Order: sequence, then structure tokens, then C-alpha cells
Amino acid sequence: MANLATKPYVIGIDMGGTNTAFGIVDARGNVIASDSIKTGKHSDINDYIDELYTEITRIIVANDAVDKINGIGIGAPNANYYTGIIEDGVNLPWPTPIPLAELITEKFGIPCVITNDANAAAIGEMTYGVARGMKDFIMITLGTGVGSGIVINGQMVYGHDGFAGELGHVVMKRNNGRMCGCGRTGCLEAYCSATGVARTAREFLDIRTDESKLRELDADKITSKDVYDCAVAGDKLAKEIFEYTGTILGEALADFTTFSSPEAFVLFGGLTKSGDLIMKPVRDAFEKNVMKVFKGKVKILISELKESDAAVLGASALGWEVKE
Repeated sequence: MANLATKPYVIGIDMGGTNTAFGIVDARGNVIASDSIKTGKHSDINDYIDELYTEITRIIVANDAVDKINGIGIGAPNANYYTGIIEDGVNLPWPTPIPLAELITEKFGIPCVITNDANAAAIGEMTYGVARGMKDFIMITLGTGVGSGIVINGQMVYGHDGFAGELGHVVMKRNNGRMCGCGRTGCLEAYCSATGVARTAREFLDIRTDESKLRELDADKITSKDVYDCAVAGDKLAKEIFEYTGTILGEALADFTTFSSPEAFVLFGGLTKSGDLIMKPVRDAFEKNVMKVFKGKVKILISELKESDAAVLGASALGWEVKE
């Protein structure tokens, strides 16, 4: 970051299946300006990049940031840090592979680095968040799926092919596990994502006879937010759903600890807003299952990055990595 005096900003781009958010970020992690476009608006990737260029250029000019951008960082589904290519664009409207880093660099004339969204979140946490100063931690993102970013000795772990860190697809239920979107069964993601919580609710309602406010809802449309609202209102079954979810996640974190002995796990995403409903069973199950040598050494933290800015911040942190 030797050139901060002349290029004090980076651009962060979070490419989701529905929306693409972007912003100008300074070295302290302040989002100077941000906006978004619809990812699926264009059937051609080049038309999408043209609109992205127009909108990002607009906020660069409006914020006196012309020629002050050090680099561009992008977090995107299945984006490969090594190659700069989106290998398999799950939920994206264009055929893959997409040489995204190359296309963006050519369009903007600014160096671009990409990685997958969970790795971007980990880099953002290490650069701007609760993991600042940590050299060994694991980021777990709890959203529609379960993602992870692993940092060891201050370095993001990418593996030999760029796809390391798929802890959401560690199998937690070997026998009769739920089908996961990855094609395997019993994955952590199938239980501890927001969609996993909704699936647990439907299972519990089907096999249990307890009274519950959840029975007043259309079972096929139940969301994790519905379960949370019922739990806060004192619903016993809803509380047990969070207990079940948190226990599986805590057991998984105990196992992950044996791999890299992290200083902390940082949890991010909508489910963390459930507070003690999920965090207490996570911590209890972790302490019950973690190896004795690791007891009392590993923190389980909740990200303090603003959710509205976190994705852009995470991606932007990559922008400081670019080489002149």
C-alpha cells in the first residue's frame, strides 16, 4: 500500500445472483459512496460490464476520485482468485467460464482481483473488522448457504486450484442426511443456513405433535425469520429448532478447530441476528466437543461489519492487493 498518498481508494464489487453492489472505499474501511445494479438485467456479460462501468465511473467522478483508484476487488460466486475466472456461475445469467478479472481490467484500465464471496468476507474482516491483527481465523457466512474463508498465518487459503475453504459442504450427517444443492447429502449447509433452518422447521412440524405458532403458517413458505419471530415470542418448538441448528454448527466448529487451530471463528450473516437463540447452543456444543488441548483458546465472534457495507468492504479489500 505504498502508493496510498496518490491512490487512496479502491473499488469493491459484490456480484450476487440478483444484485451487484459496488462502492468506493478508503484505507480505513469507510465506504465513500455506493450503489447497485441488477445483475440479471443483461443477457450479455459485456452489456453488464458496460453498465457497471457507467455507474461506477459516475460515482468516481462525483466523489473526486478520478485517477485515485488503486485497484478493483470483486467477490463473486465460484470466482477463482488464481485465474480471475468465474468457473461455474451458479445463479448468474451468463454462460461460464467468464474471464471476469480480465474483462474488468480491460474496461476500467485498473487492475482487478477476484475471489469467491466468502473469501472476500474473510479478507474484509481481516482488513477492516473484528479479525484485524489476527493471523489465524475462520470466517463462516450463514446466509442462503454456508460459506467459509480460512486464514492461516495471515494468508487466505486457496488451495492448489483456488477452491479451498468449502466448509459448508463438510458432511455432518453420514446416514440419511438431507440433499444439498452441491449434489451430496448431509452437508453443514443443508442444516445451518437460513434455508436449513426452514427445512428443520418443516421436518419438526411433520414429525412432532407439539403445539406451535409455526403451525399457523403455510409450512412450504416458512422462513428462518418466521422461526425467529416465533422463538422470540416464546414458542418452544421454534426455540428447539435454533437449539438443533446451533448444536450442529457448534459441533462443526469443534471439528474445524482441529484442522487449523484458529484464534477465532467469525460468524457473519442473517442467522447471527438471532443472538443467543443460536449462539448459546453453538458455544455450548463447541465447548462440549472441542479437543481438550484447544479448550479456552478459541473465540467465537460475530462480525461487526455493517451488513449493508460488508460485501462491498470485503471485495474492496482485494483492491489493495493489486500490483502496479
